[in-house]
Order: sequence, then structure tokens, then C-alpha cells
Amino acid sequence: MSKQSLSAWTVVVVGLVFALGAAPAFADSQVRIVRLSNVEGGVQVDKNAGQGFEKAFLNMPIVQGMKLATKEGRAEVEFEDGSTVRITPRSTVEFSELTLRDSGGRVSTVILKSGMAYVNYSAKGKADEFTVLFANEKIQVSQVVHFRLDLAGDNAELAVFNGDLKVAGPSGEVQVGKNKTAVFNLTDNDKFTVAKNIEEAPLDAWDKQQNKYQQEYAVRASNSNYPYGYGVSDLNYYGNYSNIPGYGMMWQPYFAGAGWSPFADGAWMFYPGFGYTWVSAYPWGWMPYRYGSWAMVPGYGWMWAPGGFGGWSTMPVLTNPPNRFPTPAPPARGTATVVVGHPVLTAGGLPSRVLVQNGTAGLGIPRGTVSHLGKVSHQVQQNGFATVRTAPASRMGGGNMRSGSMGSMSSSGSGGHMSSGGHTSAPSSGSHTAPSRK
Repeated sequence: MSKQSLSAWTVVVVGLVFALGAAPAFADSQVRIVRLSNVEGGVQVDKNAGQGFEKAFLNMPIVQGMKLATKEGRAEVEFEDGSTVRITPRSTVEFSELTLRDSGGRVSTVILKSGMAYVNYSAKGKADEFTVLFANEKIQVSQVVHFRLDLAGDNAELAVFNGDLKVAGPSGEVQVGKNKTAVFNLTDNDKFTVAKNIEEAPLDAWDKQQNKYQQEYAVRASNSNYPYGYGVSDLNYYGNYSNIPGYGMMWQPYFAGAGWSPFADGAWMFYPGFGYTWVSAYPWGWMPYRYGSWAMVPGYGWMWAPGGFGGWSTMPVLTNPPNRFPTPAPPARGTATVVVGHPVLTAGGLPSRVLVQNGTAGLGIPRGTVSHLGKVSHQVQQNGFATVRTAPASRMGGGNMRSGSMGSMSSSGSGGHMSSGGHTSAPSSGSHTAPSRK
């Protein structure tokens, strides 16, 4: 085992030993984390620490017992296999079980307390158990399915876009198939009716766009050895892989810049039983901070080496950092969230234009809203910055992601307007090239 892998594994083992010893609720199972993968507007989280709800941060680990609540915002939680739960404004969701069986099967139980949620389940693990609870009803999901669940007043409405599922409750079991809607009367023993159609909801377009983004960029993976699916789409959208002599396959975000540090923007957040963990503010900042290690590569800057997937790290792992580089360290005491740098913690709505500069590493660019980020990055390296036009949410939400629909840019150097048709993609496996030296 390399020193790099040993270091990452040591951090994980120490963290888990501390967690298992300090949190009896986890003692009879193996701990899992899933990702708060998107935060738009006002979103709050209750970490089950007795402190109630607090501001939610993008890329927060979600563990068993935590709750998410939205005011006027939206949020998405991404599971290890890429499955997602998206919650809409004025909704509350509880993750009552996130465990790993000795057999390797993942057990996930999500409770919709209020509001509306979209569930897109990939069913990649045959031994996995995925359950959604609402009112007195239980949805046991065992196959690929995409559905919307809405608790509105005295009724609960379940609309199935793809696949089919069974719902069990006080009035018996009902099977709801593709393009069908079941309505449950919550004041009358959850009696149900099934309709052969789905009425469109205002946020269906948002949910559809998020699915399109994940599906399109997940299949462009340049590194096929990932045992997990969460965060892969963001790696492929926001950065590029390169085969660096002496280092192997490395990943680096666009707009990194020579003086950029991957630890400049984020927060230290306290979790009962685990202590402080680093939460990155970057939209791609999940997998590179939970697994593998960061290395300062001469001539290229900071790059991430994938690996260490035997467990997850609570703090960044570094190899060969520069002399006198301040190693990221959690607060020595306390439980309060400590913000580092000036991260974009939440975003409400979609800006029409974004100013992109070197050193931002994608910070402030909503995922999937700008095409050809690789080309934009090249322009930024040449000219210092670029003004990027994002696509309106309505155009994205319709599922139309054809060439030219995702934005355009202009840079100070050319003084003109440059159209950017289509999406940028990471190079296919075996055709990696080193990025331009900074």
C-alpha cells in the first residue's frame, strides 16, 4: 500500500473508530454518508445534534438522522449510486436510515414530512434497500423508477414518470405504473384512487433538467474505476483528467490558476460523533475531498489523484505540499461552523451572466448552464477573464440540451462575442493529455 493510500485509510479508520465509540446509534451498523449535491436559495439542515436547523452548505455529508428543510429554496441529495432525492420549496425531508449491511447492501430510508420531492432511483445495487415513507404509507423501491411525491393539505399525490412501484398503507397495497398518478386521502384512512395521467407541476422542468445534466455528464467519465457514482458528473463538467508523468491519472478543475488553492473556500462543519469535517464550496467539491489526495504538481498547480475508496475522509489529504503551506486543520474546539474564504454558499435563481476569472475553479457557475467550459477556461488563461452568458432555466428545463442552447461568452481580449455550441467533454480513456503549464 502506498503512503498516500495509507494516509487516507488512516484518517478514515481513526474517524470511524471515534464515531463508533462516541455515537451508540451507529454501533450496530456501518456508517454511510451521502451528498448534499445542490443548494439553491434558502435551505436549512438539522444534523440531529440538538441545535435545531442551521444554514445548509453545498457538499455537506448527509448522515443518518439528519433533516433538510427548504423555505423558498431547493435542494438535491445524491446517493452513492447516483440516485437522487430533490426537494422543492417549503418542504422537509428526514433521512431516518443510512446504513450498510454486512452483506454490502445499502439501506436508505427517506421520510417526506411535508412539501414535495422528486425521487430518481437507479437501482444499481442488487442488495440495496431504498424506502420512501409519507403519512402512513410505505414505498419500497427495488427497480429503476422516477417519481414525484406531493403532500398537499389533506391529500398526497404520487406521480410516476418512469418505472412502477408499490405503495403499502392502511387501505392496502396499490401498484402505480408509468404515467399514472395515485391520490391518497390522508383524512380517510389513506384511501386511494389511481388516474391514467400526470398533471404537470411547475418544477417538473427543473427536475428534468437536473436528470439530463447528471445522465449526460456521468457517461463522459474519463476514469472508469470509480466505485461510486455521486459527484462524477460534476468532475466531468467542471474539470479535466490528465495523465501526468510520475503521478498517473490526475484531475484538475477549470479556471484553477497558478496560485489557486483547493482549500481556500469552504467551511469546517461539526458532526456529532465525527467531529469537524471539511465541506468544500466548489460545485464539484465532493469526491476530491472525501477520497484520494491533492498534490501540488510542479508546473501545473494543485491536482487531485483519485483513490482511497475503501472509506471516506473527514479532512483533505495532501501529498508533497509546497514548503510552509498551511495544512488545512479543523478548529481545535467548539461545534460552531467555521467558514473559510468567501464561498458562494447558496444561490437563488439563475444569473444571466457570470464573470469567470482564474482562481475561481468553477465557483459561482451553476452546473450545466454554460457549454464548453474547457474552451472558456482557455480564453480565461489567455485574457484574464471572460463574461459567460448562462442559459435560462426554462430553456434548460425542457430537456433540450442540443448544441448552442447552453450559453455563450465574450472575453476582454478579443472584444467580441463568441458563441459556444454544445457541451465540453473530458477526453476518453487512453487519450489524456497534460494541461497547459501555468
